[in-house]
Amino acid sequence: MVTTKTINNWDLTRYFVPLAIQAIAQAFSHPLVAMVASRGPGGPLNLAGLAQSGTVMFFLGIFAIYYMTTGMVYARTKEGFQKFWAVCIWTGFISMVLQGILGLPWVAHIIFGRLIGLPPSIEYPAQIALLACMPLQFLFFWRIPYQVAMYNGNAPGRASLATIMRIVLTALLSAVFCSTGLVGPLWAVVCLTIPVFLEAVMSMVFARPFLNRIQPSRSRVPRAREIFFFNLPLSMGGYFLVFSALFLSAIIARTPDPERVLPVYFVALGLANPLSFAATRIQALALAFPADSKGGGLTLRFTLSAGAFLGLLPLIFTLPGLIELYYVDLQKIDPADLSLVRITAVALIFFPMSVAIRAHYEGIAAWLKKPLTVLIGNAFYMISIVASGYALLAVDVPGYLIGPMGLTTGSLISAVTIRVSLNWVKEKEIPMGMTTTSVGQIR
Repeated sequence: MVTTKTINNWDLTRYFVPLAIQAIAQAFSHPLVAMVASRGPGGPLNLAGLAQSGTVMFFLGIFAIYYMTTGMVYARTKEGFQKFWAVCIWTGFISMVLQGILGLPWVAHIIFGRLIGLPPSIEYPAQIALLACMPLQFLFFWRIPYQVAMYNGNAPGRASLATIMRIVLTALLSAVFCSTGLVGPLWAVVCLTIPVFLEAVMSMVFARPFLNRIQPSRSRVPRAREIFFFNLPLSMGGYFLVFSALFLSAIIARTPDPERVLPVYFVALGLANPLSFAATRIQALALAFPADSKGGGLTLRFTLSAGAFLGLLPLIFTLPGLIELYYVDLQKIDPADLSLVRITAVALIFFPMSVAIRAHYEGIAAWLKKPLTVLIGNAFYMISIVASGYALLAVDVPGYLIGPMGLTTGSLISAVTIRVSLNWVKEKEIPMGMTTTSVGQIR
């Protein structure tokens, strides 16, 4: 139940920072293993291929992203958690099988070669990485229920610790693999999978005290299909985001000199993506403080500040010395392309803020049980990406700028659409006692 106690920035910071650290740590594992990929035959082209396979993998595993939100709603009782766990496991298994089918050479060629238009030098490492990531796909689903248990137990710091240990191990393995010559897209996937497996095991161990405290349901137990269909509009909206990313890649691949532009774009996005992923955790913040979030008060101002801070962080790596160390020495970008990298990094400043604003309204929609509004908002995201992509290509905007401009515009339009749609879709609020403590925090 929510009392009249006023929340402050410290309440918001204390809840959000562990979630942001966890998200950044999760996403930064990909730039770390990119070092392993880019040191194999093909150099930075392996990185572009790995990024493309990751996009397809994300497309298949989009349910995993929104199951975090769904679990914060439905996995609060013993029976609800059991149903939620089963839904996660079965969805993960099906996603893994579908990924194996799409990784078959002739199917992968249709996706990467014909639809996206990747050159063969990037298409081959993308296909290899997609097949190798099958176990990784299942692991992402396996860990979700245990992460949710810690979120609902008001212990985001404990959930973050498991991920921090994962990133440390990924960094160590990346160094070992690079020094021993175990490089290329296949070894990059191995370097990514081992730490994720250990993270899932640690999450299961860390969540055990909270699982033991979950009480039996005193009301109707949600069915598995109810959980799945609550998550379905959220995930379908996520598919629009993935389609948009694939479309942007296809547009950039059709600009002049794609074998130069694509690695520049993806390596700059490799730093912005972890921070934009951290910005998506604003959704959990909106669920934790729903009354203030719905009123557009302190949480909205915190969202803007956090998004601006996250957007500026990657610029640290554009400073003299650091830009050569990270982009040239670690990511093997041609020194002649550093000016393009710097321009791309600056263009990505507003991307995390736009994601934070979108996530804020997604959280409100989830609390009000209006997942359809998220689907509508993300549909407009894709429409704006398609429209802006064609428009920018038509006026000869460089490929490395089409991505940042399209991503930022899409998120802002999606946020506005969700906010407006909240007034259209019939409201069905979650009982307040299920979602908040005395200051609006998740139990």
